[in-house]
This record gives sequence, structure tokens and C-alpha cells, in this order.
Amino acid sequence: MFRPLISLLATVAATLAIGWIVDRSLQRLAAREPDAPLWAQLRRCRVPLQLVVASALLLAAQPIWRALHPHRDEGPHHLVLLVLLASLGWLTARVVAAVLDALLSRYEGRVDDPARVQRVHTQISMLRRVADAVIVVVTVAVMLLTFSAMRTVGAGLLASAGIIGIVAGIAAQSTLGNFFAGLQIAFGDTVRIGDTVVVDGQQGTVEEITLSYLVVRLWDYRRLIVPVSYFVNKPFENWTRRDPGLLAAVLLHLDHSTPVDDLRATLRAHLDRHPLWDGAEWALQVTDTTPSTIVVRATMTARTPDDAAQLRFDIREQLIAYLRDEHPRALPRLRTTD
Repeated sequence: MFRPLISLLATVAATLAIGWIVDRSLQRLAAREPDAPLWAQLRRCRVPLQLVVASALLLAAQPIWRALHPHRDEGPHHLVLLVLLASLGWLTARVVAAVLDALLSRYEGRVDDPARVQRVHTQISMLRRVADAVIVVVTVAVMLLTFSAMRTVGAGLLASAGIIGIVAGIAAQSTLGNFFAGLQIAFGDTVRIGDTVVVDGQQGTVEEITLSYLVVRLWDYRRLIVPVSYFVNKPFENWTRRDPGLLAAVLLHLDHSTPVDDLRATLRAHLDRHPLWDGAEWALQVTDTTPSTIVVRATMTARTPDDAAQLRFDIREQLIAYLRDEHPRALPRLRTTD
């Protein structure tokens, strides 16, 4: 009567002890090698590891209990087997995720190029989703094969696999297209997480890339959900594919009497005081003229698209205020007399 309880308590004690030992070992490795993020990432695998250990110990004790009780029901044994398979799948997914996250963290610490970091981030995120999908499919398939009914119909399923594959391919054509489009985006380096893109006239930042869709965060914090096949089949603007910085431009329509040199000096003075200017490039040029105005373009660089937009707003406001206060005749006027 007490043997099942003793066996269960021994299994729980062994599971907790193994989990504690593994966690302490990973802590020591992480403290000994602080530059190796893998050990800290692997600590997230403690719960699935303990489930694997507990279910494996219970299965190992099954032959003994079967010998003592030959007419015992096989239901609990099958349930524990299913828990073991599910736990192994969970543990495998956690280990793969930890390895990929550690690789990304190590890469981010060694590379200073934001564009390359974004590209690797996108690729690793896609690899993680593909790995999770494969692990789930394989785990569920193996769990189903433990049922005798599934093994019985296995031969029939294999015989009709060709027809089923054709039908499934036709039915899931759109899904498969998005899947391969997602892989093409991840490894073709056309768009990455963190890129600033323009889709159907709407500017936003790529926030997430999955196997089927892509999430773009717009300037007003709305999320635009776009199928990944869109970025393969249609043109779009990627403002940060090569360089995360941008050239901001301000256009002003002014009178012909505008003191361009003074305006250029004022622009430089404002840029020197502005925290969003990266100090790389700037210019002020007269790009066009009409019978009543001239077109003055002020350009400046910033580190990110958001900084470029804010810098453009601030500089436009400051230049107009300077002309209004110092040179009001430089602002465009409607001429009614000669």
C-alpha cells in the first residue's frame, strides 16, 4: 500500500534534486564565464527538464510494478509516456531558443554595425519560429504514433500520402507561399526588424516578422498587419536597409530678397545646439526659383528615422521664426503691384 506513495515521493525528491543541481551548475558556469550568455539562457530549461526526469523515472519503475501487478491497467503508463514526449519537445524547444538567443547576444556584443545586427536578429527570429514549428509537428506525430489505432492505419495513410499531399498543397497554397516568403525575407535581407518602411503610403517601423505575416508599427502606434508575401511580390520603400540614419530635408518657399548666407549660418547654429543632429552632414541650397519665390532646401542627417523626423520639424520651426523676427520681408508675399 505504501510502495506507490514511497515511489512517488522518491521520484519527486530525485526530480527536485536533479533540477537544483543542474541550476546551480549553470549558475556557476555563468559566473565563471560572464561573456558566455548561453549558461544564463539555459537556466530557463529547468521546468521542462524536471518534467522529463520525473516522467522518465516513473516509466523506469513501470516494469517493477507490472511484475508485481500483472493485471494492472496500462492507461497511466500511456499517460506518463505522453507527458515524457511532450516534455522532451518542450525541452528541445527551450534549448534551441537558448542557443539562438545566446548567439544573438554574443553577436550584438561584438558587432557595432546596427544594420548587420538587425539582419542577424531577423534571421535568428525566423530560425527560432521554424525550429518551434518543426519540433511541435514532430512531437505531436510521435505522440500520435503511441496510440495503437494510429499505428493500424499507418499503412493506409502512407499509401494515400501522395494524393493527400497534392490536395493539402492546393488548399494551403497561400499559407505555403507566405511561409517561403518569410524565409526569403529573413535570408534575403530585404527587410529586417527595426527597419523603417513605407507600405501603401504609410510609414512605420517593422516590429515583428513571423512565418506568415509582418507587423509594422505606424507613427500613431497603430499596427499594420501585412502578409509577408506582400514584401516579395510588390515594391515598397525601406529607408534603413543600408544605413539606419537618414537625411532629413526641409523645403521653404521664400522671397527673392532672402539673405541665403545668413539663413545658412542660422541653420548651422541651430544644428550645433540640437541634440538630434549626428554631426555628419548638413547643407542649405537654393534648389529652384519661380517668378514670385525661391525654393530653399535645408538638409541634415540624424541617427534614426524618428530622430530625422523630429529634427526636421524643429529646424523648420526655428528657421521660420528666425525669418519672421529678423527678415520678415523674406517670407513669401502676394505681389499685387510692381
